[in-house]
Amino acid sequence: MLQQWKYNKISILFIIIGILFYWSFAYTLQRTDFVKMIGLWSALFFVSYKIIQINPNNWKILAITALLFRIVFLFAIPNLSQDFYRFIWDGRMLLEGFNPYLSLPKNWISQGNIPIEQAQELYNGMGELNGSHYTNYPPVSQFCYGIAALFASKSILGSAIVFRTLIILADVGTFFIGRKLLQSLKLPENRIFWYILNPFILIELTGNLHFESVMVFFLISSLYLLHKGYWYWAAIVLGLSVSVKLIPLLFLPLFFQKITHQNKSISTIQNVIKGIPNLMGFYFIVILTILLTFAPFLSSQFLVNFSKTISLWFQNFEFNASIYFIIRWVGYQIVGWNVIETAGKVLPLVVITILLGLTFIKTNKSTLQLIEGMLLGICSYYFLSTTVHPWYIAVPLSLCIFTNYKFPVAWSFVIIFSYTAYMSLGFKENLWMVGIEYLIVFGVFILEIYNNFKINTLKPISVED
Repeated sequence: MLQQWKYNKISILFIIIGILFYWSFAYTLQRTDFVKMIGLWSALFFVSYKIIQINPNNWKILAITALLFRIVFLFAIPNLSQDFYRFIWDGRMLLEGFNPYLSLPKNWISQGNIPIEQAQELYNGMGELNGSHYTNYPPVSQFCYGIAALFASKSILGSAIVFRTLIILADVGTFFIGRKLLQSLKLPENRIFWYILNPFILIELTGNLHFESVMVFFLISSLYLLHKGYWYWAAIVLGLSVSVKLIPLLFLPLFFQKITHQNKSISTIQNVIKGIPNLMGFYFIVILTILLTFAPFLSSQFLVNFSKTISLWFQNFEFNASIYFIIRWVGYQIVGWNVIETAGKVLPLVVITILLGLTFIKTNKSTLQLIEGMLLGICSYYFLSTTVHPWYIAVPLSLCIFTNYKFPVAWSFVIIFSYTAYMSLGFKENLWMVGIEYLIVFGVFILEIYNNFKINTLKPISVED
């Protein structure tokens, strides 16, 4: 009893320290103060590690701690990202009956006839670059923005509170569903806290209001439903995940083996033949769900605007890339200019090739194998992308807790190096820091591949489905 009280006292101390550090991060930090940022960031990772280490099986303490840490951010205005200003803009436009995909904030501002409150303040907050491009946030995200507009149509802070509440609720859902999936896969339940208590998730999603939290909730829920055999419900929920952020579209090919290999007593060819109707049904329901969510916004102009904005991410924007930055440097040496336009067309083809390889060459018959394939697929995409914003890492982090790979956890820590780009009043990436970030990520990744290969070679492990 005394020993338990001792551990509780230590846990309470670390929880109080964590609350104070998160408060400082949320309410006092400026994005240009990288020294303070990385100091708080590192301290919070240490605090989370110690809390989990001290209470490895006390999920109640860990869950309450995760909730308390999130509540700290409730009344904060994001200080590392201004994207939420565009979220508010889109939501208020939607509430006023305007299709947010068909107009530019820049044009509304120049015309001076704006139907929403705080328009100039929102435009200044999102920045000219964001305000001069059409929105690329899918319909379920737009629905969340609309909820904020409904409850806080005249308050930026009020909108942020509504966003944060929705994100926290999504994380609560991920906690419960993720824990159930871990139980079903016979994996340690406390792995869920590598995601829920990770300071990266708390700061980038809860703090900076990125809706990857909602996308991850639907994604993990879809995997749980699929594992339980409810492939039709899994398809609907996966479609909703895509309609929050488009990135889960990359996973569609990888479901091929999992859905067509349900009967282990018959041959592979027979499995495929018998499983094709279910596979086609799965894909049909996913696509139908996505189309239904987009239906209220569909028009020829929407298709032009949306596709134009999406293409910009591949052929115009550069941030925190890894392999692409090497390709860009080689391009400068050979042709003397930035090859992003060419690379932006070729690299997606390489990603598709990798995904097809993971689909048909790698074994993905069990849920564990499928999740591993999804992790490798999404990381291949990010490794080859021209733009990798910090909050993107939420997806690989959420998937890795169901695998033997932990390099996304390391990535979630070193991703902070990308913020050295904002140390000055302008924007200038520090490629040395980006290089250090990816040396660590690739180093851990390669080491884990080697260790997993050695384990599987010396002592094959049976995979529980």
